[in-house]
Amino acid sequence: MSTLHLHQRTTLTPEQYVQGLTDFGPSRSKLFGNSADEYLKVHRRGHTEADVTEGSGGIWERLHYDWSDLNRVVLTTIDSNVWGGTSRHTYTFTRQPNGTTDIDVAVIRQGKNFKGRILGFVLGTIGRRVLERAFKNSVIAIEARNAQGELTKGTALWRVE
Repeated sequence: MSTLHLHQRTTLTPEQYVQGLTDFGPSRSKLFGNSADEYLKVHRRGHTEADVTEGSGGIWERLHYDWSDLNRVVLTTIDSNVWGGTSRHTYTFTRQPNGTTDIDVAVIRQGKNFKGRILGFVLGTIGRRVLERAFKNSVIAIEARNAQGELTKGTALWRVE
């Protein structure tokens, strides 16, 4: 099992980042490079939770998104071809006095088969840089999208299949 802790400071509010995080529209891969559009399937979406399958490169997982607390968003792995057990992502948001937000992410990866255990080991070592870069790129993409006014409160940029 691998546990990674990632950190980014952003000009986004927690609400703005969560809006990007929960945008399950057809251009999700522009915000999250590890979520290829051909893998994306929204099974159910409510006001503060969703059940979504996503992935890329032959790795997929079905996640339960819970954003009922905008200071802490949890993505729990329900099913996957490689991840199981306690696999999840937990985003914690801390507003700073200067108007910025610190985003801390804890990524827990527990392999459920040989491929998953190998990938978990790789992520815990050299793969950390890949996840750090992907997280940083998601923050930059959501900042840019927000600056362009594409993500506005109340916009529904998702589909249910």
